[in-house]
Amino acid sequence: MREVCHLHMDIAYAKLAHLAPQYGLYSSFVPPLIYAVMGSSRDIAIGPVAVVSLLLGTLLSNEIDPVTHAAEYRRLAFTATFFAGITQATLGVFRLGFLIDFLSHAAIVGFMGGAAITIALQQLKGFLGIKSKMFTTKTDIVSVLKSVFSSAHHGWNWQTILIGASFLGFLLVAKYIGKKNKKFFWVPAIAPLISVVLSTFFVFITRADKQGVEIVRHIEKGINPSSVKEIYFSGEYLGKGFRIGIVAGMIALTEAIAIGRTFASMKDYQLDGNKEMMALGAMNVVGSMTSCYVATGSFSRSAVNFMAGCQTAVSNIVMSIVVFLTLQFITPLFKYTPNAILAAIIISAVINLVDYQAAILIWKIDKLDFVACMGAFFGVVFATVEIGLLIAVSISFAKILLQVTRPRTAILGKIPRTSVYRNIQQYPEASKVPGVLIVRVDSAIYFSNSNYVKERILRWLIDEDEKVKGDYHTKIQFLIVEMSPVTDIDTSGIQAFEELHRSLTKRSVELVLANPGPAVIDKLYTSNFANSIGEDKIFLTVAEAVAYCSPNLAEYP
Repeated sequence: MREVCHLHMDIAYAKLAHLAPQYGLYSSFVPPLIYAVMGSSRDIAIGPVAVVSLLLGTLLSNEIDPVTHAAEYRRLAFTATFFAGITQATLGVFRLGFLIDFLSHAAIVGFMGGAAITIALQQLKGFLGIKSKMFTTKTDIVSVLKSVFSSAHHGWNWQTILIGASFLGFLLVAKYIGKKNKKFFWVPAIAPLISVVLSTFFVFITRADKQGVEIVRHIEKGINPSSVKEIYFSGEYLGKGFRIGIVAGMIALTEAIAIGRTFASMKDYQLDGNKEMMALGAMNVVGSMTSCYVATGSFSRSAVNFMAGCQTAVSNIVMSIVVFLTLQFITPLFKYTPNAILAAIIISAVINLVDYQAAILIWKIDKLDFVACMGAFFGVVFATVEIGLLIAVSISFAKILLQVTRPRTAILGKIPRTSVYRNIQQYPEASKVPGVLIVRVDSAIYFSNSNYVKERILRWLIDEDEKVKGDYHTKIQFLIVEMSPVTDIDTSGIQAFEELHRSLTKRSVELVLANPGPAVIDKLYTSNFANSIGEDKIFLTVAEAVAYCSPNLAEYP
């Protein structure tokens, strides 16, 4: 029963990708079988998913019109799927899984939320009964709403709206019941199947399709035909398929790994990321040769499996068997299924992808993460899926660069009645040692940040001297750099320290180092910097360095 509930999703998601309904079913037959043999997650349920279907549909339709050139469009879809699989498998073979971590959690929350709204808006065509030729192929909110309202006078169909709205209400109530009481988890799982059966029966007995209600009509019977000869291995579409495949493959991989990690942590077992990538890659390569488009881990299916108590990947084999039986015997029954019900099912499924609570939490924790989240969200909603992705990745990269090029530095003070030195901003009771400035650098020192670190330390020194101007006794005479957080240093970093040492010498300030790590101390000696400042100026702790700088330390608390 659980697997049957997912069949309508496959048909609906194929529509998102602008492919015939049977391709959604094909993609739920072969890939799950391959994954069940090769994958390491016990909980991931494999098949087409909304976000990847939308992404693929958007990217492909930018290259080829899916209506007027259906055969070429389908071939490009298989080509993109092939290269998506190659991309995923390659990342697994070369252990490059860390690349998908550049899409941060915040960026994914924003991207998924934006994609959910875009997907829901795209469903207004089927939900309102608007004819295809009146509806835009663009995905941005402005184009879609303009298209919806411009067709209001003559394009909407009230029977379609009645079917869509009533069943959408039913699906949302079922979802609410399932959320409120975990014992009724099967209610939202079975609700779509009931909706499809009832709406199909209703259309069949009333012949509402004669009143303008759009129906699925024909789904090809039989299992996946071979599509090896349809993949473009040469010509102008090879490059386009390759480019689209990389993007779709990376997003599909990100979603699958995120889902796999979620359930693995819930059930306390380890997920082999590289094995996952190779399994996903293999299933999409084989899928591209058996009339499938990009499949990945589906959160909604996986959640239903989890709630139903599935313990192993055998659930994917069961899914494949159900799809096989459907393709062989049941597809004619889908003929009178109204498009409105598929639209209602997708809208109810993607609503959960808009995670506003996660966005609020991101805002509270990290404002820059929130900018990445909103950038991805608005990029998808107001521009295109690719632009949303590009913004998300760009802001994530910018954040990394900002943290690498602008590391944190802190002035340390002595905690009263201890020999512990801590950040004076975090511990207001910590007192500065007169005549000594203690600075901590909270990062490795590389070419990207060495100049900033040097200038930041000099700025601290100038600021401290400004405060004590005219008071000879507390003029800064020693600068201690606490280096325990400095995990590494390169030639630019050492050069920056040499320049800092020269600047301090001109100011009659001695440079003292505290607790450099093994990698750092090796490089300080190799470069001869340790000798130039004096080996007696390198100490194990800040307390020892302060004792060297300030013999009269006992006077201070």
